Amino acid sequence: MSHKLTLQELDEFSQEFNNNPENQVIARAAQRSGVLEASYNDRVQGELTRVFSTELDTDNVTNQKHSGRCWLFSTLNIARHFFGKKYKAKNFTFSQAYNFFWDKIERANIFYDNILKTADKPLDSREVKADLDFAGADGGQFHMGAALVEKYGLVPSYAMPETFNTNDTTGFATALGDKLKKDALVLRKLKQDGKDDEIEKMRKKFLSEVYRMTAIAVGEPPKTFDLEYRDDDKKYHLEKNLTPLEFVHKYLADLDWNDYVVLTNAPDHEYDKLYGLPGEDNIEGSYRIKLLNVPMEYLTQAASAQLKDGEAVWFGNDVLRQMDRKTGYLDTNLYKLNDLFGVDLNMSKADRLRTGVGEVSHAMTLVGVDEDNGEVRQWKVENSWGDKSGEKGYYVMNNDWFNEYVYEVVVHKKYLTAEQKKLAEGEITDLPLWDSLA
Repeated sequence: MSHKLTLQELDEFSQEFNNNPENQVIARAAQRSGVLEASYNDRVQGELTRVFSTELDTDNVTNQKHSGRCWLFSTLNIARHFFGKKYKAKNFTFSQAYNFFWDKIERANIFYDNILKTADKPLDSREVKADLDFAGADGGQFHMGAALVEKYGLVPSYAMPETFNTNDTTGFATALGDKLKKDALVLRKLKQDGKDDEIEKMRKKFLSEVYRMTAIAVGEPPKTFDLEYRDDDKKYHLEKNLTPLEFVHKYLADLDWNDYVVLTNAPDHEYDKLYGLPGEDNIEGSYRIKLLNVPMEYLTQAASAQLKDGEAVWFGNDVLRQMDRKTGYLDTNLYKLNDLFGVDLNMSKADRLRTGVGEVSHAMTLVGVDEDNGEVRQWKVENSWGDKSGEKGYYVMNNDWFNEYVYEVVVHKKYLTAEQKKLAEGEITDLPLWDSLA
């Protein structure tokens, strides 16, 4: 049933607003300083502390700058903390630019695959549009980073430094996205015309062009490097002429990405079920993106247990909700928007996902947890926004925020129940690119 607004109704709304003198006071504050500042809850700073009952030995943070590579930064944070603990080198960092380069090539290849698979569908179909919208994008998932490390290895940050186009991916992402979409039209036409013999020739040409574009924007990856660092005890280490894969196999051999499972909490989906996101897989024949959907308490238990065993935790979240960059506070009570506007803005986690209000918008790393008599109170978070946000790049998150806005944690399978281990290796229910978990 449609409704046409009348001038009488609008006048009634205005009278109702102006009949309450408090509305004018609130409006002046909100219009002068913004709704977030006007609704800021100062009491939060007395409730969140920087002390944690379990805390990993970490120091400097990384900075993804103006890029959507948080998933890759968080994955490499897991690797660097693993390396740092084993070799007493907590500030040793890996090159995100190196794995970013290979992600662009691999993702172009799998994009062409998906475009060919849907060549019989209309260009404006939901499936094709979703693939086109994803073309050239930076965003990703844990298993995408794991797949890149397994196939291409790792290099230290000094072996392939950041460039302008990795620190700010906007221009390159636009150019690459435009190219992939143009290529998609050519490949679709060849497939529709039954010219399968020409498809592979054109794909190879297109991939070579993608390689050239990426090499120009990012630089070509090194084939070998010299591993050189000074550990926390100031002891000097040098090993020459390592390949990226040799380095991983020698120095990180006991970090097996196959041992890790993504636990997700998506109450708009059926629990105790393994979901896949084939539209976001980035390397053909490598790790699939898999999410085991379970109640929130299992994410809490597993993440806490892994931290107590001295290992960091990758986690996906909706960071722009109830977050303050300056202080690094993540608290569900940080902004009192309900009080400011005099309306109820609360939604359940399931409803936020169902309506698109909630999403996995960012990935960070858990490096500490604070418990009181067995109850989790708050978490220490390592972000990838440099050391000028939060406290030297670290955030503090209360457990209510964890419950409401965290959707994924990556944990070793040993922290799962026996039934969850079976589910994690079992049948996958694939989800489309437009699903709330994508």
